[in-house]
Amino acid sequence: MMLKQRRDAAENVANRLFAAEQAVDEAICKMADLVKYLPIARTNANLSAVVGQDAISEAAETLSAIVGARGHLVATHNHLAKTRDQIGLQAMAMGSTDMKPPAMATEKDENVVKLADHAA
Repeated sequence: MMLKQRRDAAENVANRLFAAEQAVDEAICKMADLVKYLPIARTNANLSAVVGQDAISEAAETLSAIVGARGHLVATHNHLAKTRDQIGLQAMAMGSTDMKPPAMATEKDENVVKLADHAA
């Protein structure tokens, strides 16, 4: 019974961890898109390079902070993996569901190359 409780607790923690990791990655992508677009918007509006510089700087700092937070989340993931092992659940997977084994990653990369070749 205790093993089942540990597995259930670990699974619930893992689900929340994966959701947090996904949310942080999404925040990085959205923030990077904003940082990328700000100079484009300035140029499209025919504004001087000095206009909006403070906003661009703050957005870049925000992106950097989110990337730093991701590093802390990765460290959290690693600590939780050690905790999982300490409580006797070494056999329980800790990788997120969207992670692919190397063989599948290679196959996916090959498919991308084939698609790019076909489009060219």
